[in-house]
Amino acid sequence: MATLFLGSYDTGKRPADRTQFLKPYHMDGLLIGKVSFRDDDRTKWRSFRETEGSEVLKLQQFLFKAGFMPRASFDGVFGYVTQAAVRLFQEYVRTVEGMSQMVPDGIVGSGTLKQMKRWSDTGQVSTWGKMSIENPSTQYSKWMTLLEKAKSHYTHNSGPILKALNALSKTYATKKPLDWDFSPNKIHLIGVRRAQTQSAEKRKNDDLFFLLINGMVFTFWGSTDASAKMAQRHDEAFLIEGQHEYRFGWHKITNERKIYRALKPLDHRGVMIIRDWDGDNAYTNKDIKEKDATGKLKGLRVNNSINIHWSGIGGTNFSAGCQVIAGKSYLDHNNNLQDCSKFASVSYSGLTQSKKKTKGAYNVFTDLILCYAPKNVTSIRYTLGREESLGLSDNFGVSYATDVLKKLQIS
Repeated sequence: MATLFLGSYDTGKRPADRTQFLKPYHMDGLLIGKVSFRDDDRTKWRSFRETEGSEVLKLQQFLFKAGFMPRASFDGVFGYVTQAAVRLFQEYVRTVEGMSQMVPDGIVGSGTLKQMKRWSDTGQVSTWGKMSIENPSTQYSKWMTLLEKAKSHYTHNSGPILKALNALSKTYATKKPLDWDFSPNKIHLIGVRRAQTQSAEKRKNDDLFFLLINGMVFTFWGSTDASAKMAQRHDEAFLIEGQHEYRFGWHKITNERKIYRALKPLDHRGVMIIRDWDGDNAYTNKDIKEKDATGKLKGLRVNNSINIHWSGIGGTNFSAGCQVIAGKSYLDHNNNLQDCSKFASVSYSGLTQSKKKTKGAYNVFTDLILCYAPKNVTSIRYTLGREESLGLSDNFGVSYATDVLKKLQIS
């Protein structure tokens, strides 16, 4: 059997209109109108490539039965969702089953085929596939309870930033507290902001992200704050706390060498930000009080470039205002630490055909969203809050984020 990868398709299964086939995913920058897949871990384009027989269909059927591809289309085309499901299967074998030699690269060769046969012979189904919002983990339920408490609290106790937001007639992809939506049939990402009031020109990856999906919680780390050094300006943009709606998309959309999967504001005009108007390299309530030369408050702004994207292995904060996620490690559905450092690239330089590195934990993040999104759900709700908001629930407490970050930032 030939090796299968992004772009492979079964005999006679090439879509008649490749542009239309790819349109749901190719909606940004250089991707628009492209008839090749973007293999972003190899920084290359993959053309449609025919493989004899129906091996891609068999792969999709396996991934569906094993619980990694619940929305399988069984079209015989190795597309983005199939690639994501393959990587999740490989990651599950590597971590949950403890086969550390497995590298989640999304390529189906002899090693992956051997594991697929083992699963097929025993009819094994992943824990991830068995989970659901009707049968959630305890941690998932705790987070959903906290989110509802946060909505109630901040609807009635808005600080300066949220008061400014509530006064606006248009907030674009950002939601006012009264409109925060925590329906379990949506995908939720929670950002926990730390140390934002401390002055720093070059910020660290010292914040947390909790992905709530399919009744499970996966934990990642990175930064929610802009680095003035990365932004190359002293009025760097900070995404305001609250809820924002994001969609599947791409980052570095004008750069042929760097473009890769990311999340973008659902409203193309963007999300609401506050700039570091007083130039102290920190995000404080003083920024909302800053006035221009005419005495008018500078206030909130809408910004269309605040994406959710990769931050390398985590050694450097790649953010000029975006929300960035490190590739080095994550906590899985059982809150177990998973180390990706052996194959996670430090930066773009490792993402080549020869070096064979990946974006590590960041791929787990994007793959989970692609594979486990509920039917007809094409966006996520991103709720950003400060560390002290965790004190709204006895299940967490204000020291929770610090303790989790220590666990994640392995040496």
